[in-house]
Amino acid sequence: MRWIWEQTDWPRFQFDVARFNALERAFHRNTGLIIGSMTAVSSHEVDELRVALLSGEALDTSKIEGEILDRDSVQSSIRKQLGLQTDGRRAGPKETGASQMMVDLYRSYAEPLTEERLFSWHRMIMNGRIDLDVIGGYRKHAEPMQIVSGRLDMPKVFYEAPPSSRIPKEMKQYIDWFNLSMDNGMATIIHAGIAHLYFELVHPFEDGNGRIGRAIAEKSLTIGAGQSLITSLSTIIERDKKAYYLALERANRSLDVTEWLIYFSEKILEAQLYVQNLIAFIVSKARYFENYGSLLNERQHKVALRLFREGLDGFKGGLSAENYIRITSTSRATATRDLSEMVELGALKKSGKLRHTRYYLPIVENLDV
Repeated sequence: MRWIWEQTDWPRFQFDVARFNALERAFHRNTGLIIGSMTAVSSHEVDELRVALLSGEALDTSKIEGEILDRDSVQSSIRKQLGLQTDGRRAGPKETGASQMMVDLYRSYAEPLTEERLFSWHRMIMNGRIDLDVIGGYRKHAEPMQIVSGRLDMPKVFYEAPPSSRIPKEMKQYIDWFNLSMDNGMATIIHAGIAHLYFELVHPFEDGNGRIGRAIAEKSLTIGAGQSLITSLSTIIERDKKAYYLALERANRSLDVTEWLIYFSEKILEAQLYVQNLIAFIVSKARYFENYGSLLNERQHKVALRLFREGLDGFKGGLSAENYIRITSTSRATATRDLSEMVELGALKKSGKLRHTRYYLPIVENLDV
């Protein structure tokens, strides 16, 4: 089998430009809506949005790779790096590294892509690792870099990346392509889609290629949009990562990447709608505490904050009386009374009966995706 990087025309990717005109227009229209929404919120709400976006991406890009990070630690680390008030929580090495990469991506979005930045990102997300030969540099091992799937006793190799000896040359070519293609006016969604796929096909690091590849796609999108807010790609991809991996697998066979780009463009547009929903959610949070903050007791206030901290997806399955008791360390009778008061105030919505009773925040409905 001839791998894609062994083909004569590598890495001259081909695609049907006409199929992306409407998608590119939709991307820039959504960008305008997001920027417009930002002008209507306070500086505090903008800070909350930054924290929510950056922490969400740090958590979800790691989750795609099967690594679960602590949400509170990630958010605390990001807040500290942005110079915002924190709860003093100490983050572990994985949470710190993932947070550092996202904040650096946010701050340096308009700068050209460089080898030094890629190495820096790799050191960040490999923070605490001692099992790799190279951290902060390209892989050097002689054995093939193979991507496998299936059972451990019957693995299937569905892709083999270029040998380590070729990586410095491949990556110089990649970085030059990234910067020159953007400068030459390639459509943003096409550039982001190829930037991610191309990087994954080279697979230059021993580990962390998926996380860095998705960060590169976000960098492409922020440059094209002309604003630093990331687009929550990983959050959308993680919802159906099986389809993501399948799309990547299909795209490693041919230099015609039209179908991959259509898949990736649709994920980009979904991610933009997610950001619009998140902005509405942040505004709803501010209005919620303006309306109910002075009416809630300390326990109720703590639970409301806990619900909002779960973000757009909310408390899985809704808030139960048992959840309330656990969060506040109170009695069942007090929990029942507190919840009833919140429902009467309009601070919570009630659904179900008896042991199936659940409570939800009265916030705006999400936009249709």
